[in-house]
Amino acid sequence: MKHRIVVLGAGYAGAYVAGNLARRLSPRDIEITVINAVPDFVQRQRLNQLAAGREIEAPKLTDVFAGTGIRLRLARVTAVDPERRVVAVADADGGGELGYDTLLYALGSHVADQSVPGVAEHAFDVAGRPSALRLREHLDGLERRDEGGRVLVVGDGLTGIETATELAESRPALSVALLARGELGARLSAGARDHLRRACHRLGITVLEHTGVEAVEATRVRCADGTVLVSDATVWTAGFAVSPIAAAGGLEVTEAGQIVVDRTMRSVSHPNVYAVGDSVHTLADNGRQLPMNCGSAGYTGRQAIEAIVGRLTGREIANIKLVHRYNAISLGRRDGILHLIDDAAQAKPHHIGGRKAVRVKAGIQRGALWSTSHPTFGLPKRRRRLAAAPDAVAEQAAASAEKPAT
Repeated sequence: MKHRIVVLGAGYAGAYVAGNLARRLSPRDIEITVINAVPDFVQRQRLNQLAAGREIEAPKLTDVFAGTGIRLRLARVTAVDPERRVVAVADADGGGELGYDTLLYALGSHVADQSVPGVAEHAFDVAGRPSALRLREHLDGLERRDEGGRVLVVGDGLTGIETATELAESRPALSVALLARGELGARLSAGARDHLRRACHRLGITVLEHTGVEAVEATRVRCADGTVLVSDATVWTAGFAVSPIAAAGGLEVTEAGQIVVDRTMRSVSHPNVYAVGDSVHTLADNGRQLPMNCGSAGYTGRQAIEAIVGRLTGREIANIKLVHRYNAISLGRRDGILHLIDDAAQAKPHHIGGRKAVRVKAGIQRGALWSTSHPTFGLPKRRRRLAAAPDAVAEQAAASAEKPAT
């Protein structure tokens, strides 16, 4: 009987891991099923650009996994039962349960309202493709008005900064403000902060610092200090949260709901479960928690691949470096910031700005798309028909150069 691997989620981490497992494990011994709620691969790190009006490629998952032997189940995961080793799903046919021998949990994260009243009802976000398209449609309507519109981006993390600058550059008819709880770009180096401020000034972005939000309403935001800000579109980027499914299923999780794992991304409470990407709580090699970002999805994904392949084949499990080395920040289409992170998780003094940083960020995005939309690294279709692939071809493919996710 084949070993059943079930992958929950086909984002940056899930699609990458599934494809690599299909490439490196014999189809005679395993079967891989990927469960995903939507039929497309979502370039989440570019959804701010989609909201601003740019067209972003969204490959069909049926095309992504064509010829790999991976089974795709379009369904929403509703529960996991690690004791019974089953996953419950809901789909157009009513859903059901899928059994597994190894589970790869990669359900990612969603926008967190931080318990602020009105966020769910009145705020927009760029955490998913449908929500980004909803914001885009709303902004299109504001631009058609004679008086334009006022957009307030709440949160000055990387998502907030990139969203505010992209909207301001792409939609100059709109007035954009960026609200920061503390100092703008506080986690950046002094030089990078200055660069960011100049970019916001050049793009006409109003920066509001040291401001907390008390409530979001349909056409305004009430701040903690009593200030009321008029807003025709409030975009909420003030943090992300993970699904409660892991905690509800009995997996050991942190207070934030992330799955607690060992160095190989294996659940410390249920050894048949692995977690990657935003869903996992893991420490980088410097002893600090890896952040929720595309780079962490790549590193944790590669480690899970090595662990699963090693344990199923009896090979030694390699330790992949777990690092947070840099931040690459887009400031619209023609400007950006790239700065390195030291072992203390602090920004190094030097940074790269301008078009060179833009080229680096664009390369990261292209690499992330390529490595997920080509999950077996573009191997020829004859090789990708895994059920009939001879061992010799499989060994040759396994020796080919790997292109890691970014």
